[in-house]
Amino acid sequence: MSRENNWDWGMHNPSGCGISSLMSLKRKLFRGNLVVRSLDNMVERGNGLGAGYAGYGIYPEHEEQYAFHLMYENIDARNFTEEYLSRFFKIFDDEPIPTRPMPGIRTAPIFHRYFVLPTEEALGTNISEHAADEFVVRHVTEINSSQKGAFVVSSGKNMGVFKGVGFPADIGGFFRLDEYQGYCWIGHSRFPTNTPGWWGGAHPFTMLDTAIVHNGEISSYGINRRYIEMFGYRCTMMTDSEAIAYLFDFLHRKQRLPLELIPAIFSSQFWQNIDLMDEENKKLHETLRQVYGAALLNGPFAIVVGHRQGMFGLSDRVKLRPMIAARKDDVLYIASEEAGIREICPQPDTVWMPRAGEMVAGFYEEAGK
Repeated sequence: MSRENNWDWGMHNPSGCGISSLMSLKRKLFRGNLVVRSLDNMVERGNGLGAGYAGYGIYPEHEEQYAFHLMYENIDARNFTEEYLSRFFKIFDDEPIPTRPMPGIRTAPIFHRYFVLPTEEALGTNISEHAADEFVVRHVTEINSSQKGAFVVSSGKNMGVFKGVGFPADIGGFFRLDEYQGYCWIGHSRFPTNTPGWWGGAHPFTMLDTAIVHNGEISSYGINRRYIEMFGYRCTMMTDSEAIAYLFDFLHRKQRLPLELIPAIFSSQFWQNIDLMDEENKKLHETLRQVYGAALLNGPFAIVVGHRQGMFGLSDRVKLRPMIAARKDDVLYIASEEAGIREICPQPDTVWMPRAGEMVAGFYEEAGK
């Protein structure tokens, strides 16, 4: 996808960014316009250069297939990419992603979705879920780095990402999110700093079922990018947020590290604090710093990550970006501001401010795929 397409409106402003998310531990369904309302209530945190949403549970009729959301610059890019997909995947269904005209959307790429599985011939004798995931990652990476004018927006099962250049209400209306129902929604309103505001550069960033939204700036991006690209990932979006999505996929899915260890890598304790720990914890944190030190995220950040088992939020180790959490019955909320939560949940059971580097996590009951 061309980065020189005038979709950034020529604006480059200081950082703000808004995050909002909600998930039902019992997988109750919510319409997508709920998270749109929450972000729209914090509209001043963005400047119209990007907004986006990830919905989980939105494709129950295709829950066993990978849902590919693709963005095309033109019809030729679509034709070339569809020919590529047909060589490696069985396409069960495909269609344009429904949109509606919105006054705030000046121009938009072509959006199409495909429900696919790797063909038996392409996958070979290894038909495990892990092998299929690796196959999908390899070909998504190939499309995003080599197929001119094409970009895979998301590629997970029973989930999808909808994002572009506009304010939260513009993007939510454009993609008709009020017509979708999901049990987890994460959203982002962008205020870009060092990267252009273009349709593919809006959040969330994804890999398979992982979708991440991020407020902040990762000063360790160069180290993080070189590290993750050692393992076959390719960062093509010109943004630090993309690297976080790949780091999480690598650590949790490929390295199979427990989710509770992720803060000790992304938002690691300072060495002087590690020295004060008991011997067992000290050894664990020292080992994680030594083995995965290049995955430490330096700089101010607040992130929310959706994944197969649930959702979590995490801030940097001195909390230079805001994050608020709340619970109401079985629903977990995480947002940049309490106002964003109370817009859609006026009377939560509890509201709290997570401490620096403290993970807030929710897991689906009887978690599945």
